[in-house]
Amino acid sequence: MSLSIQQTRSRLSDLMDAVKDVVFPLYSDRKEEAARASIRSSLTELTGADVAQAFLDEDLKDICHLICTDVEAIAQNDPAADDRKEIVYCYPAVTAMLHYRTAHALLLRGVRVLPRMLTEWAHGMTGIDIHPGATIGSHFAIDHGTGVVIGATAIIGDHVMLYQGVTLGAKNFRYDESGRPIDQPRHPILEDNVTVYSNTSILGRVRIGHDTVIGGNVWLTHDVPPNSRILQGKAVYAPHFTGGDGI
Repeated sequence: MSLSIQQTRSRLSDLMDAVKDVVFPLYSDRKEEAARASIRSSLTELTGADVAQAFLDEDLKDICHLICTDVEAIAQNDPAADDRKEIVYCYPAVTAMLHYRTAHALLLRGVRVLPRMLTEWAHGMTGIDIHPGATIGSHFAIDHGTGVVIGATAIIGDHVMLYQGVTLGAKNFRYDESGRPIDQPRHPILEDNVTVYSNTSILGRVRIGHDTVIGGNVWLTHDVPPNSRILQGKAVYAPHFTGGDGI
């Protein structure tokens, strides 16, 4: 018997609580065996026993490793973070990445709809919109996070840092003969050690070379070579206008 939408949401909530308990055992009162049993029960109802077993045997270990590198990256990039406990409890990027990495693993297992539900749930909680189809490496950090958008075919390397309001989006897309949009690579590739500051939009299948820094409020639709510095034009100081003239 298929689950109702209310039952599905309840099982997904149970799943994410249990995944968090396994990933962060120091901050959980539940024993790992009990958390894993909850994951198995929830995923079996949601996806079937085979997916549940594969997730426990293979995916969960990778998720644990990657999320821990994300927490470490946040700690290294934010002097306001006093300790790891504060990051785990308080930082929206951890919630968004925990949901994304779980959703991505399930998507690769052929699970449909549920991965989007997981990432949209995180989107609602954090303001960070990551499509489960995106590929994101280790040590990924998002500071503040509100308004970050990462598209379905985006590829992000290791040690990448994004600030609030960053969009990794599509510039355009093609249609097939029936008028449906074609699902093809259309989002940016960010190589290792890239930093993108707030409110910047990088659009299209462009490649941002490793060790590049892109400043805030930049509109970028072309490739950037490694070790680049991309900045917006300087603000113009115009003190003598009234009523909006000159804006």
